[in-house]
Amino acid sequence: MFIIQDYTLAVIFTLVTMLCWGSWANTQKLTSKDWRFEAFYWDYVLGILIASLIFAFTFGSIGDGGRSFLDDIQQADSQSIQSAIIGGVVFNAANILLVAAITIAGMSVAFPVGIGLALVIGVIVNYLDNPVGDKTLLFGGMALIVLAILLNANAYRKMQSGQGSVSTKGLVLSVVAGILMGYFF
Repeated sequence: MFIIQDYTLAVIFTLVTMLCWGSWANTQKLTSKDWRFEAFYWDYVLGILIASLIFAFTFGSIGDGGRSFLDDIQQADSQSIQSAIIGGVVFNAANILLVAAITIAGMSVAFPVGIGLALVIGVIVNYLDNPVGDKTLLFGGMALIVLAILLNANAYRKMQSGQGSVSTKGLVLSVVAGILMGYFF
């Protein structure tokens, strides 16, 4: 497999990855106005899957370090591969629901509710599985996240009530996305 040996180059690749990961949604603005955000995300995921397979069979199979991609897959436990696939499906289902919620409720509502809920569920599930760390700091921080989610949801409801009709579809999609994302691992 291709392994980066130079620390500076590794940091550069990390920064490029971070920029791409954090700004993929902005590329939708470069496309047609008729392309729904959820459909764009679906196409984005398929593109990432294809690119990952291309990289796996090229960069993942050249070089002197480690095993080739196919050797790695063959030595992996089938249950582990199945868990990874199921986790990927659940994670992407959560993301599709989250981008649908962003389309309906906006980024300032859907993202904090969905990701905040996923963070809270993830903390609880991980702590129950492996209770490590300071409980006071961990659950105190989680309580602040829950408070922020509730305040954000309340502000959204008040904003919508001033416009005549209260739409909860965006919040419901955000909550479902957060629950799925909290359990995807």
